[in-house]
Amino acid sequence: MGTEFNELFDEWAHTYDSFVSGENIEYKEAFANYEDILNSVVAKSFGTVLEFGIGTGNLTHKLLEAGLNVYGVEPSKQMRQIAKQKLQNKVKIIEGDFLNFLIPVTEIDTIVSTYAFHHLTDEEKHEAVCKYGQLLKKGGKIVFADTIFTDREAHAKTVETAVKAGFHNLVKDLQTEYYTTIPIMHSIFENNGFHVTFSRYNHYVWVMEAIKE
Repeated sequence: MGTEFNELFDEWAHTYDSFVSGENIEYKEAFANYEDILNSVVAKSFGTVLEFGIGTGNLTHKLLEAGLNVYGVEPSKQMRQIAKQKLQNKVKIIEGDFLNFLIPVTEIDTIVSTYAFHHLTDEEKHEAVCKYGQLLKKGGKIVFADTIFTDREAHAKTVETAVKAGFHNLVKDLQTEYYTTIPIMHSIFENNGFHVTFSRYNHYVWVMEAIKE
């Protein structure tokens, strides 16, 4: 994962929570059932959790409330500052991303992320899952919530709908981020020794639960 999105993350830091609450009409559907999505990720997690792209700490807060031990990884300095304030330094947050991070000394049981894995190309997604497979023991989990599509046609139709609605920012997002498909993600997980299931929560977001075999 390159640094091409870091400036965007810093700019988005102070308005991110208003996006997830549905205040922005262009992204309202992407964040529909947001609390249910976070709760689902928490419910599927166990033990010591490594969270990538913690953002402003919304998922992290719920993981801590559930009694889980969390290590947070976040590339944006602004996001890290907001998360530290929100979480009152109850979790260790380090600079890094999906591919470049300091591996915790403590054994990791679950790796989680929400609304972030699409910043990686499909090749980088495969590289990341391969790396996580080496970190996790049998029964360990990867639980990701992210925008993915059933196939490329579904992605194209979503872009077309956004164009007709005049959602210019959403269109740019859909055309520049590395949104993938369920068949590709299924193959990536299976090829790296995981059994994966997918649960849909809105038009965009699916929760992926991959268990190391």
